[in-house]
Amino acid sequence: MGGFLDELGVARIINAYGTNTRLSGGLLAPEVIAAMAEAARSTVDMLDLQAAASRTIEEATGAEAGIVTAGASAALLLAAAACLAGLDTRAINRLPETGERCEIIIIRSQRNMYDRALRTAGARLVEVGIPDRVSGPGVRDASAYDVAHAITPGTAAIFWLAHPQSLPSLPEVAAVARAHGLPVIVDAAAQLPPASNLRHFIAEGADLVCVSGGKAIGGPQASGILAGRRDLVSSALIQMLDLDLPEQEFVPPAEFAPLGTLNGLPHHGIGRSSKVGKEEIVGLLMALRRFAARDADTERAVWMARLEAVLGAAGPLPGIEAVLLPDGAKPGLPLLRLRCAPGTAARLEAAMRARRIHLDASRIGDDVLAVNPIAFDDADAGAIGRALAACAG
Repeated sequence: MGGFLDELGVARIINAYGTNTRLSGGLLAPEVIAAMAEAARSTVDMLDLQAAASRTIEEATGAEAGIVTAGASAALLLAAAACLAGLDTRAINRLPETGERCEIIIIRSQRNMYDRALRTAGARLVEVGIPDRVSGPGVRDASAYDVAHAITPGTAAIFWLAHPQSLPSLPEVAAVARAHGLPVIVDAAAQLPPASNLRHFIAEGADLVCVSGGKAIGGPQASGILAGRRDLVSSALIQMLDLDLPEQEFVPPAEFAPLGTLNGLPHHGIGRSSKVGKEEIVGLLMALRRFAARDADTERAVWMARLEAVLGAAGPLPGIEAVLLPDGAKPGLPLLRLRCAPGTAARLEAAMRARRIHLDASRIGDDVLAVNPIAFDDADAGAIGRALAACAG
């Protein structure tokens, strides 16, 4: 094909795994690419750009305010920093060192490798609940009163992982938080589709919601959204911005009006290493507008047709049961499930990778592979199907 990637010696792959960061995510729509190119050829005031981002995010999510971040993990770090320091300049400057109020309560069954972002900001995680239903000895998990009993004068926030199986529910956790005047941080990084989840967690009581921009929204891979309460989002923003300017020159826009109450302009904050560029901000906003305007049924039909094209090109696959699942990946996102003969999934996956085609191998231990349609083009469907036929034969 030619081009700079070829000059660098970097091989192109077909990503049938999904919007996986390791595989560089998905493919950007032409409108997103054009918006990013326009930003790349322009210079803007980043505070003005984030104010515009807030207006767009408010419209899409129903939140009081929002900012674009350098991915969902960066949003988590900034959310924690906002809850730990608020709008106290001294506390902002001190992070990740904290005072007494440094604890974030987390349900033990919701611990995951991404909650490191909370600790990076300076938080101490306080685990609650015994996840018997997960480990097998019983049916119980944490309850709302477990969360309530863990609250102390040192509690800064409560964390909740957005997942259909998470217990206690977000409304239960939010009720406890409200009773104690505490914010709830929700990690909803991969909870799209459905598009209704853009508003769902805010509506159920979340104070801050973290969402990936490079997955179903279709934005740049290194982008995310932090949406929620205006005072907390404002604190998160000020801990990411370049603040190397005379204090009198800093005038917060209406979207971040709480910054007018700061007792002095902070130094560069804990989130400075998570800064996001103009190209990512503009690309994410264009993608978010497109995502919010899309018809879910039409989009599902496009993805289904893409998977049907894979099946058509593959033909019969010896030793493989291929089933098209309309909601196989998540509601609204279909999946082509490939149940392989015992002990053969690893060989098939390796053979496909040798052809630079990556399948969803998250259930390879059960001899199940999958084709996720979200991160490749219609034009790639035939190549995937033909490779499956060749590797399964």
